[in-house]
Amino acid sequence: MAVFSPTSVISLSSPNARPSRSSSFPASSSAAFPPRLRSPAMVGSSSPRVVARFSPPSQLEPVPDGANPRPHAASMTPFGAITDESSMPKPSYKWHRVLLKVSGEALAGDHTQNIDPKITMSIAREVASVTRLGIEVAIVVGGGNIFRGASWAGCSGLDRASADYIGMLATVMNAIFLQATMESIGIPTRVQTAFRMSEVAEPYIRRRAMRHLEKGRVVIFAAGTGNPFFTTDTAAALRCAEINAQVMLKATNVDGVYDDDPKLNPNAHILDTLSYHDVTTKDLSVMDMTAVTLCQENKIPVVVFNLNKPGNIAKAIVGEKVGTLIGGIPNEQQRYERSMISHELKTLNNFEI
Repeated sequence: MAVFSPTSVISLSSPNARPSRSSSFPASSSAAFPPRLRSPAMVGSSSPRVVARFSPPSQLEPVPDGANPRPHAASMTPFGAITDESSMPKPSYKWHRVLLKVSGEALAGDHTQNIDPKITMSIAREVASVTRLGIEVAIVVGGGNIFRGASWAGCSGLDRASADYIGMLATVMNAIFLQATMESIGIPTRVQTAFRMSEVAEPYIRRRAMRHLEKGRVVIFAAGTGNPFFTTDTAAALRCAEINAQVMLKATNVDGVYDDDPKLNPNAHILDTLSYHDVTTKDLSVMDMTAVTLCQENKIPVVVFNLNKPGNIAKAIVGEKVGTLIGGIPNEQQRYERSMISHELKTLNNFEI
């Protein structure tokens, strides 16, 4: 590699010009420019000498540590306009990691068969539409369309714990069916079970599940919590808290939570928002009390909506208003605590003055 000094001078006034011995070019080099590389303007030109001066390396500006010496890459649009990708606005959504709870009854559709392929395909397509936006989706499936442990306990000597274990196996069947449907349309999906079934699914490992979500995969949690006497609603609340999901979306066969049973009272009205306190005191049949308490303690909002209406899943996942929102408004205790804190702050400010 040649090192150029500040006094290196190349004379181009003659076509046969050669670098002098005092220059920094190697002595064994041939003519400064081979004949093929000479332009007609350079041959026989009477223009003044062209002097090329190079700064020594010691005079170059040092690059600070950690700085990127290369400029930020810009993208070229089809019309030739250069845009900086870092300055492009990115869409923001209300939630970035959600947990979708799908009940087993919802998978049955019109109940002509245990699982309706049209329902699973509808779920898969709507989940696919939001995962392409960068939203991370986890799913908990129920098993009531195949076997419900609480309903069969006591039949033919079947105890409640054994019946619940059979119900957990039913959720695994639904999960594998839903996984096959999603992967058929190109959604990478993983099934994780609460107890080991290594031949058909992964065991539930919290960090592995979160890593799958970060890579854009859909994770389906099956087998509930792995313990009897706990519903899949409680399993959904538990997994939601474990993977740090921002909301729990409960897909059912009804439009939301009503102030009365719509099957018995045709004048029942749907409620837009509810507090956890309202659910527990009014004994609304939304989820079991264990699931509601778990969501309340971890401040997880719950959205109850109708699975059978097209587009509802995508709307709920991106945060649009659909169904009933539980926990999105403060209850009376929270309002009281906030008012007390505000009063104490005002008292302290007056005391300091």
